[in-house]
Amino acid sequence: MNSLQALPGLANLRPGDIIGFSGANSTSDFINLVTYGVPRWSISHVGIVAEYPNHVNLIFESTTEAPDRCPIQNAYVTGSQAQEIEPRVLHYKGRVWHYPLVKPLRSWESKALTRFLVASLGKRYDAAGAQLAGAKLWSYIHARLHAENQEALFCSEWVCAAHRYIERFDTPNISSWSPNALIREERRRGILHCRVRLK
Repeated sequence: MNSLQALPGLANLRPGDIIGFSGANSTSDFINLVTYGVPRWSISHVGIVAEYPNHVNLIFESTTEAPDRCPIQNAYVTGSQAQEIEPRVLHYKGRVWHYPLVKPLRSWESKALTRFLVASLGKRYDAAGAQLAGAKLWSYIHARLHAENQEALFCSEWVCAAHRYIERFDTPNISSWSPNALIREERRRGILHCRVRLK
C-alpha cells in the first residue's frame, strides 16, 4: 500500500498550510496542558508546508526530534529544517492534523514563502523561547519588554514568522505564540480552515 492510499489527505497539502502534531508522549502532554490544550488531541508542535525544487512539498519545522536528514541541508540537524512530508507523518508517534489556508497562496507568494524558509534553515532550536511562549502572561510581558529575536526559533515562532512574512498573519512579536495559541488565533481571524486529520 502506498502512502496516498494509507494517508490520502497528503494529496491536499498546499504551500502555506500548517501541519499540527498531537504527540503521544509526556512532553507533548505537558506542552498542551500549559497552553490550554487537550493532551494527545490539541497541538504540541507545528510545521508549515512549502514547495522546493525536485521535492514538490516539504514540511519546514523547528524541532529537536526529526528522525531523518534535512534534504536541503543534507544533514541530521536540530532547529530549523525541512523534512519529507510522507515519512514525517507516517512515522510520527501521535495524531497529525492539516490546517489548510482559507485563501490559497498565489504563485509569487509561494515562492516568497520558500525563499524565507530556506534562508532561515539551520538556526538553533529556541528552547527558552518555547518555554516562555507556554506561559501566556509571561509571554505577553516578555513580548512587551523585549524585541523579537530570530537567531533561534521554536516551532510556532517560525511558522508565525513565515505567515507574517507573506502577510497572512499580523503580529508585533512572533515569540509570543505557542502552537495552540497560534492555531486558535489564525482560526479566529479566518486565516485557517478547520482541521482535517491526516493520521
